[in-house]
Amino acid sequence: MKLSLVGMPGGGKSTVGRLLARQLNAPFVDSDAEIEKQLGGETIKDYFARKGELSFRDLESRVIGELLKLPGEMVLATGGGAVLRDINRDRLHQHSTVVYLRSSPDELFRRLRHDTTRPLLQGGNPLAKLRELYAQRDPLYRRCAHFVLETSRPSVNGLVNMILMQLELAGLIDPARVAATVGAHPPAAPRVGEASESGGDAPYTPGT
Repeated sequence: MKLSLVGMPGGGKSTVGRLLARQLNAPFVDSDAEIEKQLGGETIKDYFARKGELSFRDLESRVIGELLKLPGEMVLATGGGAVLRDINRDRLHQHSTVVYLRSSPDELFRRLRHDTTRPLLQGGNPLAKLRELYAQRDPLYRRCAHFVLETSRPSVNGLVNMILMQLELAGLIDPARVAATVGAHPPAAPRVGEASESGGDAPYTPGT
């Protein structure tokens, strides 16, 4: 089974994805990290500035398509803007089980307001920008997703448990597999958007 996580920047995709992959004993892949690997170490931010958004979106679509064709299980964290293209939404929905980690703009602003690595927040009104992006992308995330989970309350471990139980209820994983993982988490897990031993979401890059 392939499992894909979609959602806004700062929504916890990488943090949740890493722990979920660990619990499922499956590889974890971050599509933005894979793109930068294929760029030979050039950052998405620099590529964006050099080649523009259209070229980046073409590259993003190609990489997501390649990842979804790989055999075996995978937990895939996608860039925040991956859903902007129909082909990405269609591929993700058809070739993986998609979980939308939904966070409100106010929640995202609270988590990210001190983050100096995300160009999105360096403008004059980052909250307004978050609200603009959310209004554009939330319907697309919902259209792509098989499951929608709110991230405002649960810890990272809580969200992982919720995802596992949703997969069990849908008959996508063996209940014994859930029983073997739920409750077997390290103590004092961070809340979504906070730092963890496995790191947070990859830094926001323009357009992602």
